[in-house]
Amino acid sequence: MKKQHLLLVDGMALLFRAFFATSVHRQFMLNHNGVPTNAVQGYMRHLLTALENVNPSHVAVCWDMGSETFRTDLYSGYKANRDAPPTEMIPQFDMAKEITDAFGIPSIGIAGYEADDCIGTLCSQYKDAMNITVLTGDRDLLQIVDERVNVLLLQKGIGNYLNYTKESFIEQYDIQPAQLIDVKALMGDTSDGYPGVRGIGEKTALRLIKTYENIDILLANVTKLTKSQQQKIEEDLDMLHLSRQLAEIKCDVSLALDISQALLNGLPNSAQAFVDEHGLKVVRNHLVKANWFEETNRLVESGI
Repeated sequence: MKKQHLLLVDGMALLFRAFFATSVHRQFMLNHNGVPTNAVQGYMRHLLTALENVNPSHVAVCWDMGSETFRTDLYSGYKANRDAPPTEMIPQFDMAKEITDAFGIPSIGIAGYEADDCIGTLCSQYKDAMNITVLTGDRDLLQIVDERVNVLLLQKGIGNYLNYTKESFIEQYDIQPAQLIDVKALMGDTSDGYPGVRGIGEKTALRLIKTYENIDILLANVTKLTKSQQQKIEEDLDMLHLSRQLAEIKCDVSLALDISQALLNGLPNSAQAFVDEHGLKVVRNHLVKANWFEETNRLVESGI
């Protein structure tokens, strides 16, 4: 029997990466209905390749549910610097969730929270029962790495990842994964639109957390810092505390996944029907070349 192994996918990270990888050359892959499919087809190639490489027993995809979250309630500038999605991508948001459902894979999203929070919560719920791999393009999720959770960070191309285990994270950063929250509180995050402590960059933030372990101990020893660092922290003390709240992934969101619904057992008929109905030729070619149809027939014949 296959060892219990859950693959959790950051759906929006895959979808955006797939869109921009092809849209730069305006390759939107219009189907027979004139609907762009480049993001959806690239998303599915990423997802199917990860299933082939990781070989999990279970899989679920987590999604952002709009731009309004508890973080935007805390800070109006959170992600306010991001452009609206391109017109060609808009119809592909729903299509991506529909094809995920058609492939028999649970889609999970909670209003007011981000996909990261859903992933963090599911890791907290299931890591004692099974090993977990997270697939994302977002380094924020490195904070949840531990003995039972590893994170695959997407790199250029399909199937290329940086694999972070707890050991490899510590080897690279010389801190514990959870301490990344305090590092980001100090340095801020320009892509998410919060500043942290102005004038403190990544190198200084890492050095301070290596030395003082966390924000509370750092503040208790603030007089030991340079005058410049003291001044910066004192001037941005409120933003430091707020940035920590924004940086921390919530691992206690109220959500429930019936893990039996996430069990992988081949392609349902709805998967093939959806691919053909929407003219997703790239996805069909991938399924054929990777022998998904043959594997599904084998599972059916063996009664798995």
